[in-house]
Amino acid sequence: MTSSALRLVTPDSTGIEIPARRNLPSFVTESGLRTELKKLSGVDAVGAEARVAKLGTRSLKKETKKSAIDLAISMVDLTTLEGADTAGRVASLCTKAMHPDSTNPLVPSVAAVCVYPDMVATARSVIGSGAVHVASVATAFPSGRASLAVKLLDTKEAVDAGADEIDMVIDRGAFLSGNLLKVYEEIVAVKDACGTAHLKVILETGELVTYDNVRRASWLAMLAGADFIKTSTGKVGVNATLPVALVMLEAVRDFAEEYGEVVGVKVAGGIRTTKDALKYLVVVNETVGSTWLDPDYFRFGASSLLNDLLLQRTKQQSGNYARPDRFSGD
Repeated sequence: MTSSALRLVTPDSTGIEIPARRNLPSFVTESGLRTELKKLSGVDAVGAEARVAKLGTRSLKKETKKSAIDLAISMVDLTTLEGADTAGRVASLCTKAMHPDSTNPLVPSVAAVCVYPDMVATARSVIGSGAVHVASVATAFPSGRASLAVKLLDTKEAVDAGADEIDMVIDRGAFLSGNLLKVYEEIVAVKDACGTAHLKVILETGELVTYDNVRRASWLAMLAGADFIKTSTGKVGVNATLPVALVMLEAVRDFAEEYGEVVGVKVAGGIRTTKDALKYLVVVNETVGSTWLDPDYFRFGASSLLNDLLLQRTKQQSGNYARPDRFSGD
């Protein structure tokens, strides 16, 4: 083990050694993490909600709106995470991801296709080495209720099958009960298992109860090595919201200022219309600026959003809505 390794000491073990990924202070103990997260300021809930409500009324000029719709399309992680998924459905989704409007080559491809680990090989075989990424949920998605060994195997199988992005879920029970080191260690271990694949850490913000918890969980995930922090699995009652996105965007902005590293944000669950997507892009622009207005740093996890973006794009370009059945139902 090289000198760049951190030694993590848990209350009930002698610790494990893992590669250090960031030039961070040596606070990788339970008390150290608590101390670090206590430095974070509390979230003004009323202020956050008022700010996004105001930004949500912002109107966009026609040309700006056209560009924003294309940008939103390029930020979509086109997703199918159903027990009834088949190889045929995944292949069809991948084709759509590469060519969202088969009649118009000017429409950009989406950022990624997101599937379960057992469908990664199918997705990779269709997408090949093109611009669209293959993402896979892992680590006992969506509950995260599994041993670390199972989570790491889940991750490794997805990466070995061709995934270049992994969406992991944190152990919300551990986080809410104050076992911060367990959450930290699991993220670091999964990041290591990802190899060169990017890691998106799903906070499941709908279960974190408070904005303060969202901020702390965001910071913890970034300290542990997340390339993206993601709101939700899309499998609970409350998923992405604009105030939660604001809190997470402020967290990545502050992290970049402190550590010089840009971490992305992915919002997922409940974002179905172009109007919704454009509101998020306004919040991104007004909170963290143009650096994050890029699919490398901001994503929409969605299944139905893309079709509405395509319909609205046609309306902006031609003045008329396309027939809804012009685009596939996937």
